[in-house]
Amino acid sequence: MARVIVDVMPKPEILDPQGKAVTGALRRLGFSGLSVRQGKRFEIEVDGEVTPERLDDIRRLAETLLANTVIESFDVRTDQ
Repeated sequence: MARVIVDVMPKPEILDPQGKAVTGALRRLGFSGLSVRQGKRFEIEVDGEVTPERLDDIRRLAETLLANTVIESFDVRTDQ
């Protein structure tokens, strides 16, 4: 069974309060020089071969269901 990964992240111009909270916690714990942006990762198991057509279907799925494309960007890749 093949796996496709969809990573969803806030667009750079969008505030990321969760990422800022993690960044602040890291500083308090003594980790300096780090900045965090928090996103989502989806792992999709695909029966059979991952064809270009199947990847196009998953991109459409990501655009309509997994990501709010007004404020988030996404990346679709195979896990090999």
